[in-house]
Amino acid sequence: MPTYVHLVRHAQGYHNLCEENHALDDPDLTDLGEQQCEELFREFPYHDKITHLVASPMRRTIYTCLLSFRPDKSSVAKPAIVALPDIQEVSPFPCDTGSSASALSKEFDSKVVDLGLVKEGWNDKGPGSEYAPEPRKLHQRAKRAREWFANLGREYSEKEGRDAEIVAVTHGGFLHFLTDDFEGVDYGRGTGWANTEWRTYEVVEEDDGEVKLRERTDSWRRRRGSAAGLTETEQMELRAAFGEAVEKEFGNGNKGE
Repeated sequence: MPTYVHLVRHAQGYHNLCEENHALDDPDLTDLGEQQCEELFREFPYHDKITHLVASPMRRTIYTCLLSFRPDKSSVAKPAIVALPDIQEVSPFPCDTGSSASALSKEFDSKVVDLGLVKEGWNDKGPGSEYAPEPRKLHQRAKRAREWFANLGREYSEKEGRDAEIVAVTHGGFLHFLTDDFEGVDYGRGTGWANTEWRTYEVVEEDDGEVKLRERTDSWRRRRGSAAGLTETEQMELRAAFGEAVEKEFGNGNKGE
């Protein structure tokens, strides 16, 4: 049975308003961001199929998940939202660095948000950290996240005898690494994804053990119509270029997407 992942970029945060706000620590959603969550809640067509809710442990992603998917009104097992450090944002700057595990545990009800994977130090993005904004490490944690989704879906399907449908709320920059799709990257914003944009992927486990996310045809057609995607060579060229941009960017100030 397949596992599907509905990937969502968080709603507008205060860091998205201006470059000066990139100095804000783990910023809140704006009023517009909360409205975007309301619109996503109304427009998302698969609420009744969701089996798991997952979010980056950043406050804006957790709140986007809470407001857009209403775990208090859903049939998703409790704790409803699993916070997954591997899908946090790319840069090491304040707006893209999460709050401490202890601060998050005070802010979010453990009956609603599962912080079991969020350990003290998860928000360390220094050079020696596994979360440092280095292309090799970004690709490694994207790989870990895809494998985590695959394992979650497999375990659920074996237990429940039905497809797993996971919603994962994450960040504009990291979404390109997670999907290994770099088409449409706006280097000025650091992403090709809009706030609260969502796309649906199937988890594909290849013969060599590699786990990939393949965008579903209905998702592609909803946003691109009949347009053809990039070739593998073009994707590889963009992947290399975006990696180089990340290396250059984090030393000079990240766009905080």
